[in-house]
Amino acid sequence: MQSTVDGFSYGLVTPLVAYLMACLGGALGLRCTTRAMVVARSWRPGWLALGSVAIGCGIWTMHYVAMMGFTIEGTPIHYDRAMTFASLGVAIVMVGTGIFIVGYRGASGTALFTGGAITGLGIASMHYLGMAGMSLDGRLDYDVPTVALSVTIAVAAATAALWAAGRSGGFLWSVGASLVMGVGVTGMHYTGMAALDVHVHSVSGSAAGDSAAALLGPMLVGPLALLVLAGVVVVFDPLMVMGGPAAAPAERKPGVPAHSSVRHSPARRRPRVRGPVERRSRTPQRH
Repeated sequence: MQSTVDGFSYGLVTPLVAYLMACLGGALGLRCTTRAMVVARSWRPGWLALGSVAIGCGIWTMHYVAMMGFTIEGTPIHYDRAMTFASLGVAIVMVGTGIFIVGYRGASGTALFTGGAITGLGIASMHYLGMAGMSLDGRLDYDVPTVALSVTIAVAAATAALWAAGRSGGFLWSVGASLVMGVGVTGMHYTGMAALDVHVHSVSGSAAGDSAAALLGPMLVGPLALLVLAGVVVVFDPLMVMGGPAAAPAERKPGVPAHSSVRHSPARRRPRVRGPVERRSRTPQRH
């Protein structure tokens, strides 16, 4: 039989906290992406990897905070631990792929749309893979057009956020981009939940897996620790806060001396001779 689904068991508490988590992960990740675009190429992979982990952990934590307020009438909800943490890995890998494309190719043209599409698909994949790890005494059905709409929201929000981060416009640009990403991730989540239709079995059975309360501790500690680590890096890096461009390192080419290594001495000035100059003839004079 069809059951009633409630996604707001705690009122507006879980949606607001989930939105803040998405904004936090997006802000840290996009600032790291901005930083990666203005540093030497040797440092770029580290910044992009840190940004990927921050965004992945942010959207994953957002999803499960929102799921704490999700209940289904007539059946308890359990979660498969392996599938739950696999969704975190998918989020980090796919979001990281999109960020690395934009970080190395720039936030414009084909690179922006490709990176934004992969990042948005990573957000959607994390959501639906996490939903697949949910175990209950019933069957989950989805409305295909609404699912397509949720994926479109995720791709559009990710593309807009990466475009804003690629402008390197400073701290305010990153804040605005993180708010856009937070709206997109949260909107994608609740749009996907609106596409859900649950049919509970008439015969009650025991659902396998861990409960939401049992997963809450290990689920949040690890990602939150990574978010705190990314936050510490952002706070203690002045360029990340001020948004100023980094000085490009001098390019060393063979046969061309460095500008700072050789100092040329100023040319000596020849003394000026004032007045007429008497020229003496070398021919001996006869007296």
